[in-house]
Amino acid sequence: MAAYRLDRNSFKGQSAEEAADYVTHYKKMKWQERLKVAAYLNSVAYRYLQDSPPRIDRTKFKVRSR
Repeated sequence: MAAYRLDRNSFKGQSAEEAADYVTHYKKMKWQERLKVAAYLNSVAYRYLQDSPPRIDRTKFKVRSR
């Protein structure tokens, strides 16, 4: 996982409303870039390495036919 550092030169003072308007930033990205951001945020939230996500425990599920 890459070590991300805060770039102190790119700070921009803004109001709370401007800071909350993140949609316009993400809409400018390609869908592949948004998917990478989502994968990174999941890895941070669930505390796993981004390159090796946890496997699904398939013993917890049953397959039934209707």
